[in-house]
Amino acid sequence: MARSLPATQGPACCPTGLSEPLDRGTAEDLAALLKAVADPARLQLLSLLAASASGDSCACDLVDLVGLSQPTVSHHLKVLTDAGLIRREQRGTWAWFSIVPERFAELGQMLTDLAQSTTHA
Repeated sequence: MARSLPATQGPACCPTGLSEPLDRGTAEDLAALLKAVADPARLQLLSLLAASASGDSCACDLVDLVGLSQPTVSHHLKVLTDAGLIRREQRGTWAWFSIVPERFAELGQMLTDLAQSTTHA
């Protein structure tokens, strides 16, 4: 079973990217991050958060926008939060979410490194 990926780890944990063999723990961490973005509902939630004019959105507003039940949206938001891709802020009784740009930069760099290493093979 894949371990939950702390927000402070991820592609930065393996500075050589995928150009060298990964140990099992690092591979599981990276797989958890990729799994978090490999779901249509999560991609839709990420796009809604990224497009938000204020930079954040209340979970209550996201439910109608994605057309899923509140518990399902909450589950997807938790997965994205656990992966460090979004941050959660409690404001009274409502949870607000925003994108963590640094985390996407790490993910993008890892994919760029992979693409470059395969073209040099």
